[in-house]
Amino acid sequence: MVDLSVKKDTARKAAFARRKEAHALDDGAAAGYLSEVLAGYRGVPLAGYMAMRTEIDPTAAMEEAAAHGPVGVPVIMGAGQPLRFRLWEPGCAMIKGEFGAMIPQSGDWMVPEIVIVPLVAFDRKGGRLGYGGGFYDRTLVDLRANRPTLAIGFAYGAQEDEGLPLEPTDQSLDIIVTETGVLPLG
Repeated sequence: MVDLSVKKDTARKAAFARRKEAHALDDGAAAGYLSEVLAGYRGVPLAGYMAMRTEIDPTAAMEEAAAHGPVGVPVIMGAGQPLRFRLWEPGCAMIKGEFGAMIPQSGDWMVPEIVIVPLVAFDRKGGRLGYGGGFYDRTLVDLRANRPTLAIGFAYGAQEDEGLPLEPTDQSLDIIVTETGVLPLG
């Protein structure tokens, strides 16, 4: 039997290739669908992310949300630890954090009730395959232990994979938004 980590690595490689192709065709309109979802949660503290490489970019939706309430971005605190979120505003000074992700140079910490989650692959049941570090899984467990926390997967439709090798520790998404709209889960 093939080890689960080998299955995950294989699924990641295939999803990265699909994501790269989708990213090449990206016209930036997908953030509009994300903004539509977030409009129903005006003022609720949320965390986005600063897109890297071929990730779909939520910045336009984050900028809009920042006009109505606090927005944070993830900061990696160390291996095996949950993420923390630093307050972000459009135009704030940014520096490179762990793995090259841009983070605010300074600012207060915040606790989001909505997390826009980057991903490598997803399925229509809310399953998510991340990068393998477990950062978002640990973070969502911690956040959800203290209050309801909405996890919004933001991805290209090409990243869908109904055969994801998932584990019980993989945290599920509540909503998935792609460049074509909000996908029904079920």
